[in-house]
Amino acid sequence: MFRGAIVFLFLLAWTGRLDAQESQVAAGVAGREFTGNVIVDLFSPATMSGWLLQDSLRERPAEVSKKSPWLAGGMSLVVPGSGELYAGSYWKAALFIAVEIGAWALAYHYDKKGDSQTAYFQGYADENWSVVQYADYSLKNFIPANEQTSYKYMIPGTENKPPWEQVYWPELNRMERDIGGFYSHNLPPYGDQQYYELIGKYPQFVSGWEEVAPPNALPPDYDYIKAHLPDQYLYYGTERAKANDYYKSASTFVAVAVINHVLSAIDAAWTAGSYNRAHALATVQSVPGPVGIVLVPAMKLEYRL
Repeated sequence: MFRGAIVFLFLLAWTGRLDAQESQVAAGVAGREFTGNVIVDLFSPATMSGWLLQDSLRERPAEVSKKSPWLAGGMSLVVPGSGELYAGSYWKAALFIAVEIGAWALAYHYDKKGDSQTAYFQGYADENWSVVQYADYSLKNFIPANEQTSYKYMIPGTENKPPWEQVYWPELNRMERDIGGFYSHNLPPYGDQQYYELIGKYPQFVSGWEEVAPPNALPPDYDYIKAHLPDQYLYYGTERAKANDYYKSASTFVAVAVINHVLSAIDAAWTAGSYNRAHALATVQSVPGPVGIVLVPAMKLEYRL
């Protein structure tokens, strides 16, 4: 009974305190000209300070989103521009993506041109350069007559096959080593990349071109051969160089793509860090009104070093 009376008196006193505060707010509002601003119109500085000191009514900032520089950099290292998209830099994302697409497209384009040019100059060599003609010229002009029969590079029964299928390569290479002098290279096996490179690079192999087949064979003199290189040899060298240039261009654009990955990763990490340091913060402030709590939105620009 005694405890119930105490609770009743406490509630009665608390109700009176709330009534007094509402009366204070009403008195502050009465006779004032309204401006449209909730804080200015409804609250006096004294009322505001009293209410805003309460923990439940303090300013409550909205949650600030952050971007991970490590994640942004990793994303752009894999796919350029993706880290910029994640960090909210859309124009830079578009730039890095465009460079990536362009670099790989051009690399593919020049690689295919290189393949096409390679097929062309190799076909030209197959039609106009003969390893049998080269071997016969070398044997007759640089091997003493009494030793020529010891080099059996021709494969019996292959007369109707392509030249590269008529020759036993180890025996041909042995003869080249025995000749020495400006025969400084052994002809690689047919089809090897070096096979097609050497026959258009060194005068040693000039005698295999159709243009200098007997009776138009060049004399066995290195200086004379070097000064009278056949047109087929020169043309072939030019066409082979074109293929190499195409492949170099393809490699250059692959390098551009790789650099684009690295630069995009660095930029994405920096952009994410900048996003975290400088951006607008949306906040909501709770203030008391005559009939309850009023939520007042606010905007704050923040930069953190």
